[in-house]
Amino acid sequence: MRVTCLVNNCVAQGSSLWGEHGLSFLIEAAGANILWDAGQSGTVLRHNLHALGLEETPVHTIALSHAHYDHTGGLAAARACFPQAKIVAHPAILEPRYSLHKGKRRAIGLTEEARGLLVGADASLVEGPAALAEDVWTSGEIRKRPFAEGRSTHHLAWREGRAVPDDYRDDLSLILKVTGGIVLLCGCCHAGLRNVLLAVQAQYREPIVAIIGGTHLIDASPAECAALIEALRALGSPRLYLNHCTGERALHILAQAFGEAAQGCPAGTVLTF
Repeated sequence: MRVTCLVNNCVAQGSSLWGEHGLSFLIEAAGANILWDAGQSGTVLRHNLHALGLEETPVHTIALSHAHYDHTGGLAAARACFPQAKIVAHPAILEPRYSLHKGKRRAIGLTEEARGLLVGADASLVEGPAALAEDVWTSGEIRKRPFAEGRSTHHLAWREGRAVPDDYRDDLSLILKVTGGIVLLCGCCHAGLRNVLLAVQAQYREPIVAIIGGTHLIDASPAECAALIEALRALGSPRLYLNHCTGERALHILAQAFGEAAQGCPAGTVLTF
């Protein structure tokens, strides 16, 4: 199985792959290829697919981690590139999302075009785990959240006719079964990384050998970082390839704890399992 980071908001210095806020990965699995999130911009997504020589790769499924525009903004372009691909997400992805700043609401969820694609015949909106390929599953909704979540106090969801604090019900991760265990591929991990790890351990017996993607540790407290390090050590210290909303400070703390086993994952990174 091969995992390629197509879009990330921090690209490697000197890279020809232009970065823009957002996240997208391509998973090449046995019998099926999956696009995980579509980034913020269709222009950037197309450019990076071409730069990596992946524009002709057949994609069978487009899976979305959550509604925010930096993960769904390129959806229309992705669907145009891969017209046969079905789209998989959590049903709550359709809830309008807003960011509150100085008393003003700004839309940060799906565009109308993206919403139209998600209510189409080729979309599957499911709360529970969904099989995307022989060895690839969505995590399903992370319902049990005893640990810190990756929340932002200014994020709102429009639900039942009113704006409420966003609980990120639609937050999904991917489970990749590889030789030796499980690779956890996150989008933003708004549900909280420790909560996602707890859910994965409850569903699967295999060890977690690697964690990839955005983990929303950008505002994590020192206590939460310490608790996460303890939890990761209890799991056998899986390799970490983190980017997007993880934040440089958290990545530095994890690199201090785990050395070269904790790395960034800029656009163009290719990981083979």
